[in-house]
Amino acid sequence: MGGPRMRKRKPVRHKHVREVERELGVVLGMDIDLSDGFIELAHFEGRDILLLDRTVVGIKVEMGDSLKWVPTIRGILHWKPERCWAAVDDGATPFLLNGADCMGAGVHIADPSVDAGGFVWVRDQDRGTPLAIGVALVDGDEMMEMTKGKAISTIHWIGDELWEIEA
Repeated sequence: MGGPRMRKRKPVRHKHVREVERELGVVLGMDIDLSDGFIELAHFEGRDILLLDRTVVGIKVEMGDSLKWVPTIRGILHWKPERCWAAVDDGATPFLLNGADCMGAGVHIADPSVDAGGFVWVRDQDRGTPLAIGVALVDGDEMMEMTKGKAISTIHWIGDELWEIEA
Protein backbone atom coordinates (compact mmCIF):
# COMPACT_ATOMS: atom_id res chain seq x y z
CA MET A 1 0.00 0.00 0.00
CA GLY A 2 2.90 2.36 0.62
CA GLY A 3 4.36 1.87 -2.87
CA PRO A 4 4.82 4.50 -5.57
CA ARG A 5 1.65 6.20 -6.76
CA MET A 6 0.56 8.38 -9.57
CA ARG A 7 -0.02 11.95 -8.37
CA LYS A 8 -1.55 15.17 -9.70
CA ARG A 9 -3.50 13.29 -12.35
CA LYS A 10 -5.66 15.56 -14.49
CA PRO A 11 -7.49 15.31 -17.81
CA VAL A 12 -6.24 17.68 -20.51
CA ARG A 13 -7.51 18.76 -23.90
CA HIS A 14 -5.76 17.76 -27.07
CA LYS A 15 -4.66 21.33 -27.81
CA HIS A 16 -2.69 21.37 -24.53
CA VAL A 17 -0.61 18.32 -25.50
CA ARG A 18 0.16 19.10 -29.14
CA GLU A 19 3.80 19.81 -28.25
CA VAL A 20 4.00 16.44 -26.44
CA GLU A 21 2.46 14.78 -29.50
CA ARG A 22 5.03 16.50 -31.76
CA GLU A 23 7.98 15.47 -29.52
CA LEU A 24 6.84 11.84 -29.43
CA GLY A 25 6.46 11.90 -33.21
CA VAL A 26 10.00 13.23 -33.69
CA VAL A 27 11.47 10.60 -31.33
CA LEU A 28 9.60 7.74 -33.03
CA GLY A 29 9.89 9.06 -36.58
CA MET A 30 6.16 8.79 -37.21
CA ASP A 31 2.94 10.79 -36.88
CA ILE A 32 1.36 10.49 -33.45
CA ASP A 33 -2.32 11.34 -33.03
CA LEU A 34 -3.68 11.64 -29.50
CA SER A 35 -6.94 13.36 -30.49
CA ASP A 36 -9.10 10.22 -30.49
CA GLY A 37 -8.42 9.21 -26.88
CA PHE A 38 -8.93 10.36 -23.30
CA ILE A 39 -5.73 12.25 -22.45
CA GLU A 40 -4.34 12.80 -18.94
CA LEU A 41 -1.12 14.19 -17.49
CA ALA A 42 0.23 13.07 -14.11
CA HIS A 43 3.40 12.71 -12.02
CA PHE A 44 5.06 9.45 -11.07
CA GLU A 45 8.24 9.24 -9.00
CA GLY A 46 9.17 12.84 -9.83
CA ARG A 47 8.57 12.52 -13.59
CA ASP A 48 5.74 13.75 -15.79
CA ILE A 49 3.77 10.98 -17.48
CA LEU A 50 1.19 10.96 -20.27
CA LEU A 51 -1.84 8.69 -20.18
CA LEU A 52 -3.96 7.83 -23.19
CA ASP A 53 -7.20 6.01 -22.41
CA ARG A 54 -5.88 5.33 -18.87
CA THR A 55 -2.66 3.69 -20.15
CA VAL A 56 0.75 5.26 -19.51
CA VAL A 57 2.13 5.85 -23.02
CA GLY A 58 4.70 8.62 -22.47
CA ILE A 59 7.23 9.81 -19.92
CA LYS A 60 9.37 12.92 -19.73
CA VAL A 61 13.05 12.02 -19.24
CA GLU A 62 16.39 13.78 -19.30
CA MET A 63 18.17 13.29 -22.60
CA GLY A 64 21.44 15.11 -22.91
CA ASP A 65 20.89 18.58 -21.49
CA SER A 66 17.11 18.79 -21.82
CA LEU A 67 13.89 17.03 -20.83
CA LYS A 68 12.12 15.17 -23.64
CA TRP A 69 8.94 13.16 -23.98
CA VAL A 70 9.56 9.54 -24.97
CA PRO A 71 7.18 6.60 -25.23
CA THR A 72 6.90 4.01 -22.48
CA ILE A 73 6.87 0.31 -23.34
CA ARG A 74 3.06 0.47 -23.47
CA GLY A 75 3.45 3.44 -25.84
CA ILE A 76 5.74 1.33 -28.04
CA LEU A 77 3.13 -1.45 -28.02
CA HIS A 78 0.41 1.08 -28.91
CA TRP A 79 2.19 2.91 -31.77
CA LYS A 80 4.44 0.10 -33.08
CA PRO A 81 7.32 2.28 -34.33
CA GLU A 82 9.77 1.00 -36.93
CA ARG A 83 12.87 2.96 -35.87
CA CYS A 84 15.09 3.70 -32.85
CA TRP A 85 15.34 0.07 -31.75
CA ALA A 86 18.02 -2.41 -30.79
CA ALA A 87 17.41 -6.17 -30.86
CA VAL A 88 18.94 -8.38 -28.18
CA ASP A 89 19.35 -12.14 -27.86
CA ASP A 90 17.64 -14.34 -25.28
CA GLY A 91 20.73 -14.25 -23.04
CA ALA A 92 20.25 -10.52 -22.38
CA THR A 93 16.50 -10.69 -21.67
CA PRO A 94 16.59 -11.78 -17.98
CA PHE A 95 19.08 -9.02 -17.15
CA LEU A 96 17.02 -6.35 -18.92
CA LEU A 97 13.87 -7.50 -17.10
CA ASN A 98 15.72 -6.92 -13.83
CA GLY A 99 16.58 -3.35 -14.84
CA ALA A 100 20.19 -3.82 -15.94
CA ASP A 101 21.74 -1.57 -18.56
CA CYS A 102 22.03 -3.21 -21.97
CA MET A 103 25.53 -4.40 -22.79
CA GLY A 104 26.90 -4.08 -26.31
CA ALA A 105 27.64 -7.80 -26.62
CA GLY A 106 23.91 -8.58 -26.26
CA VAL A 107 22.87 -6.31 -29.12
CA HIS A 108 22.72 -8.25 -32.40
CA ILE A 109 20.91 -5.79 -34.66
CA ALA A 110 20.28 -2.07 -34.19
CA ASP A 111 18.57 0.59 -36.22
CA PRO A 112 21.33 2.68 -37.87
CA SER A 113 19.30 5.85 -37.16
CA VAL A 114 19.96 5.48 -33.40
CA ASP A 115 22.22 8.32 -32.24
CA ALA A 116 24.42 8.37 -29.14
CA GLY A 117 22.54 10.24 -26.41
CA GLY A 118 19.19 9.62 -28.11
CA PHE A 119 16.16 7.46 -27.35
CA VAL A 120 16.26 3.73 -28.09
CA TRP A 121 13.85 0.90 -27.35
CA VAL A 122 15.14 -2.61 -26.80
CA ARG A 123 13.29 -5.52 -28.36
CA ASP A 124 13.56 -9.28 -28.41
CA GLN A 125 15.48 -10.39 -31.50
CA ASP A 126 13.18 -13.33 -32.33
CA ARG A 127 9.72 -12.00 -31.48
CA GLY A 128 10.21 -8.23 -31.79
CA THR A 129 8.46 -7.54 -28.48
CA PRO A 130 9.66 -4.48 -26.54
CA LEU A 131 11.59 -5.23 -23.35
CA ALA A 132 12.94 -1.85 -22.24
CA ILE A 133 13.55 1.78 -23.21
CA GLY A 134 16.67 3.79 -22.61
CA VAL A 135 19.28 6.25 -23.76
CA ALA A 136 21.81 5.06 -26.35
CA LEU A 137 25.40 5.46 -25.15
CA VAL A 138 26.75 4.81 -28.67
CA ASP A 139 25.20 5.06 -32.15
CA GLY A 140 23.37 2.16 -33.80
CA ASP A 141 26.21 1.05 -36.07
CA GLU A 142 28.71 0.99 -33.21
CA MET A 143 26.22 -0.93 -31.03
CA MET A 144 26.28 -3.86 -33.45
CA GLU A 145 30.10 -3.96 -33.48
CA MET A 146 30.57 -3.86 -29.68
CA THR A 147 31.93 -6.90 -27.85
CA LYS A 148 32.10 -5.37 -24.37
CA GLY A 149 30.82 -2.38 -22.41
CA LYS A 150 27.44 -0.69 -22.01
CA ALA A 151 25.47 0.26 -25.10
CA ILE A 152 22.18 1.48 -23.58
CA SER A 153 21.38 3.09 -20.23
CA THR A 154 18.00 1.59 -19.26
CA ILE A 155 15.22 3.94 -18.08
CA HIS A 156 12.12 1.71 -17.99
CA TRP A 157 11.57 -2.03 -18.46
CA ILE A 158 8.81 -4.63 -18.31
CA GLY A 159 8.06 -5.36 -14.66
CA ASP A 160 9.32 -2.09 -13.15
CA GLU A 161 7.14 0.22 -11.03
CA LEU A 162 5.99 2.26 -14.03
CA TRP A 163 4.98 -0.92 -15.88
CA GLU A 164 3.05 -2.20 -12.85
CA ILE A 165 1.23 1.10 -12.20
CA GLU A 166 -2.52 0.75 -11.87
CA ALA A 167 -4.24 3.34 -14.01
